[in-house]
Amino acid sequence: MRYTKSRAILCLVALVIVTQLLTRITGTSYYLTQLTMSAYYALVVIGLTVLMGYAGQISIGHAGFFAIGGYLSAALTTHNLIPLAGSPLVQFLGRLGVLVRGQDIYGEQLLTVTPWAACLAAILVAALIAFLLGIPVLKLKGHYLAMATLGFGTIIYRIALASDYFGEADGISEVPGFTLLPGVAGLPPLVVNGDFDSRVQNYYIAWGVLIIGMVLLLNLIDSRVGRALRSIHGSEEAAEAAGVDTARCKLQVFVLSAVYAALAGVLLTHYNGGLGPSEASVMKSVRYVALVAVGGMANLWGALVMGAGLTFLSLRGVFGSFDDAVFGAILILVMLFAPDGILSLRLNGLRTCLKRESTDR
Repeated sequence: MRYTKSRAILCLVALVIVTQLLTRITGTSYYLTQLTMSAYYALVVIGLTVLMGYAGQISIGHAGFFAIGGYLSAALTTHNLIPLAGSPLVQFLGRLGVLVRGQDIYGEQLLTVTPWAACLAAILVAALIAFLLGIPVLKLKGHYLAMATLGFGTIIYRIALASDYFGEADGISEVPGFTLLPGVAGLPPLVVNGDFDSRVQNYYIAWGVLIIGMVLLLNLIDSRVGRALRSIHGSEEAAEAAGVDTARCKLQVFVLSAVYAALAGVLLTHYNGGLGPSEASVMKSVRYVALVAVGGMANLWGALVMGAGLTFLSLRGVFGSFDDAVFGAILILVMLFAPDGILSLRLNGLRTCLKRESTDR
């Protein structure tokens, strides 16, 4: 099992490298922009897959956690703190070394929070909200849980849309790049931004983060915790009878999936240089759930493939104004003919062929 998992990860790494080389050879490097964004959206999807497919908890509010990460990081790295420089909080942040000075496009002096500190703050806030929300909400089941998380997502969307601090309907723009690592030994720094010259670097950063996130989840699923999650999905009552602390497991996975969504929101916001309230909309949350269903509720690889693949096609505008309609049709067909995910079609066909061969013999 461990050998198979390692081989699959290596194949994914090879595919990422080959794809980048093909875009360079064919002169289609512009595809890397959408491929980078697709990786960040896929990060949300695989985190939600563990929550839905293994813990058996549906959430129609994960766009809210994505928005919490993106909006908080954007606000902290763009809003000028100079008018508040004399306040105890700003002075305390200055002593911690998490503030940076700069200039805006008009030459005005800026005092903002560093991207690293903003990222950590955004993720911690998202995790805390998920923890506080999950304690009462995860006691619900079925459509009651879905409605509760839908309500949470709606609240975040309305806050983003109506709050002047978050830019209201215009969102937040001019978000600076996120320097992950400084340049050392003659190597360039690793910076998450949308600069044309950094397109290849950002492609590898995005897919590197996604692969690391995938490895962590695969290890989680193969662990004792993963077995407990599968038992909860099968029968929560039976899992409790076997000694599994179901409430704790569900809450931990809910927080983990929220952290994945918030991290994706932070990185994509710095990559795009801004974000708008549409990223917190209910339809975004519904799409994340649909991508999990299309990939397979308990299939991390299917969720990754379909999450990145369908998102890439949408971002490229392949379906034009019929994007939502085509996506809905795909979802209906998958639910009818491959309820375990679209990748199960090939697996089921392979099993059928093997059974026929064994019968003939």
